[in-house]
This record gives sequence, C-alpha cells and structure tokens, in this order.
Amino acid sequence: MRRSLVCLALVSLIVAGSRAEAQTALSDNARLIGGCLNAAAAAYQVPPAVLVVLLNVEGGSLGHVSPNSNATVDIGPMQVNQVWIPQVAAHWHATAAATFLALRDNFCANVEAGAWILRQGLDEAHGDFWQGVGYYHSHDPEHKTIYLRSVLQQVLRLRAAVETSQASPQPVASAPRQIAALQPVGR
Repeated sequence: MRRSLVCLALVSLIVAGSRAEAQTALSDNARLIGGCLNAAAAAYQVPPAVLVVLLNVEGGSLGHVSPNSNATVDIGPMQVNQVWIPQVAAHWHATAAATFLALRDNFCANVEAGAWILRQGLDEAHGDFWQGVGYYHSHDPEHKTIYLRSVLQQVLRLRAAVETSQASPQPVASAPRQIAALQPVGR
C-alpha cells in the first residue's frame, strides 16, 4: 500500500506540474482510495480501519503479483491469494481471468475482494473478531498467530502515528486517523 501511495503521489506530481495542481491530484487520489476503502467496509460491514491495517500488513501494490513458498501467488494491494480467485469470480459473476486482472490492476476491486474475504473469515469465526482477522491470512494456527502479531504491530504503529499527529500542529494523512477508533463492528 505504501508503495502504491508513493507511486500515485509521484505520478500525480509529474503529471500535475505545479504545486497547487499536485495537491489537488493527491487530494483526489486520497479521496478515491478513501472512497474505495469506505465502500468496501460498508458493503461487508467491516471496520475501514481494519482494511487500512491489513493493507499495511500485506504490503502489496497495484499491478504486483507476489510468489509464495507454497507455489501460489498473492495479488495486488491486499495480497489476495490466488486460491480465492474461483470464489471471488463467482461472487462477482466474472471469469477467473477477468477476476485476476481486476485484483491485480484495480485498487477498488482488490480492496472490495479483500473486504469480502475478511467478511468470510469473520463469519466463520462466529463472533471472534480477531480469529476472523487471522483467517484473512491463514487457518493454520501458527501462521495465523504470526499474522495477528503483525496486525498488532501495525495497529500500535498507526496508533502512535495518530497520537504524534494529535500532539503536532502539522497535518497528517487521514488513513492513520481511522485507526484511532479501531473497533470491531457487529454484523
């Protein structure tokens, strides 16, 4: 996600040409990203801040496919594993090929799929929010525990960023502010 945002920022600066135009372009990108996150969160009744945390933990980027040691790949910003392609394709009423391309190349589609997968995990966990978040990554207890530790580290890092920004008069990006109110929502 960080790489995606940096790339978007650099492209915006190059294309815009002037500081005022660049700020507008960055602002538009931030609104687009926020809109996608909020729409996906609302559609699947998951906290948008959790999606921000997962984006940061996953560390994927738009257009990127990451190979895994188990001979699968993770796709795009939310690092959606290829094993989900048939289910996401069925959910979207799309082909597997079209689903792969959307997951790889469309930020909003990737986040929507990630939110849908998270909702599947939360439903499977029957009310155990963190178990459901762990299921986003793996059902293997060891892998899930390691993942949840990464999630916790990211939550703490973002919370510290929020606290620092609240103590400082300088403006900061809006995404970390969402983590300040990180609360699971019921379905």
